[in-house]
Amino acid sequence: MNFDLSDDQRMLKDTARSFLEREVPSAKLRALLDDPRGYTDELWSKITELGWPGLAVPEAYGGVGLGFLGLAVVLEEAGRALLPGPFFSAAVLAGLTLADAGSEAQKTRWLPEIAAGKALGALAVWEDGGAWTPQAIATKARKGKGGYAISGRKCAVLDAHVADFLLVAAKLGGGVVLLLVERGAKGVTIEPMTTVDGTRRLATVTLTGVKVGEDAVVGDATDGWPAISRALDRAAAGMAAEMVGGAGKALEMSVEYAKIRVQFGRPIGSFQAIKHKCADMMLLVESARSAALYAAWALENGAPDASVSASIAKAYASEAFRKCAGDAIQIHGGIAITWEHDLHLYFKRAKLGEMLFGDPIFHRERLLTQVLA
Repeated sequence: MNFDLSDDQRMLKDTARSFLEREVPSAKLRALLDDPRGYTDELWSKITELGWPGLAVPEAYGGVGLGFLGLAVVLEEAGRALLPGPFFSAAVLAGLTLADAGSEAQKTRWLPEIAAGKALGALAVWEDGGAWTPQAIATKARKGKGGYAISGRKCAVLDAHVADFLLVAAKLGGGVVLLLVERGAKGVTIEPMTTVDGTRRLATVTLTGVKVGEDAVVGDATDGWPAISRALDRAAAGMAAEMVGGAGKALEMSVEYAKIRVQFGRPIGSFQAIKHKCADMMLLVESARSAALYAAWALENGAPDASVSASIAKAYASEAFRKCAGDAIQIHGGIAITWEHDLHLYFKRAKLGEMLFGDPIFHRERLLTQVLA
C-alpha cells in the first residue's frame, strides 16, 4: 500500500482543514459545550453542503462514493478541530451500516436522506456490560405476528438525541438481530448522559415493548452479528482516524509553545527533555496515522485483514492520543490545566474516544481471538 495521499485526497484534506479552522474556532466550540444538541443548524448545513455525510455512500444512493479512505481523511481533520455534532454517526455508523447490510428498501429510503444531511441515525449496540460482543447483548427482541417487540437498555449511544432512527442490536432466540427503529416509536425513551467530553453527546436509550415490522431487520434475520461486527470495524477505524487528528493537533500546539515559551533565558524547546517528548509524540502520531490509513484502505477494499487492522488502529490510536494530549499538558505546564486553554478539551476527547467502540484492552483481545481463529 502507498501511504501517501493522492492529489485528490490532499485537496480534500486541505479543504476540510480550511473549512474547520474557519467554521469551528475555539470560541464557537466552547459556546456549544453546554448546548443540549451540541451543534448548530448553521454548522450542519455547511457540512452537508460539502457533501461530508455522504462521502462514502455509493453514488447510486446520492452519495459522493469516495470510499472509506476518503472519509478517513476528513475524519482526521474533524478530530483535529474537535468537530461537534452528528457527523461521525451519520457518515460512519448509520450510513455505512445501511449501505453494507440494509435491504434495498432501507437503502432507498434512508441513504439519500443521510447523504443530503436531512436524516440522522445512531448505532445502539453497547450495553451496561461494557463489551462489544454478542454475549453482552441483553436487549431482547420477541418475534410476533408481522414483526418484533424490543425491550432493553442501551448506553453511550452517540447522537441518539437527534437521530431519526436507531439501529438496535437485540437478542433473538440464540442469536442477535439488528433492527431499525424510527424516531418517535412508542416505548422509546432517550436520556442524555453526562460525560467528560463536552464536545460529544451520548445518551441512554430504553426500549419498552417497542414494535417494528419485519421489514425493520438490517442484515440477516437469523444472524445479525456479522453486520454488527463490520459496523464495529468501521467505527473503530473511523474513531482511530479522528484520534490521529486530535493527537496531531496536540503535537502542533506543543511544538509552537516550545518555540515561544522562554525559561532560564532560553526557549523551552531547546531543552533535551522537551525535544525528546515532542519527538516521542511525533512518532506516536505518525505510527497511529499509518495504522488508521491502512485500516481505512483495508475496509474499503475488503482485505482479509480488515477487521484485524481496525482493531490494531483503534487500540494504538487510543493510547497515542491520550499520551500526546497528556504530554502536551506537561509541556505547557500550569497554563494547560486552566479552563481558558484548549488542551483540556483534547485530553477529554481522548479519554472518551478511548472508551467508545471498544477500549485498547477489548481490541487487543479481539485481535488475539481473530488471529488465533
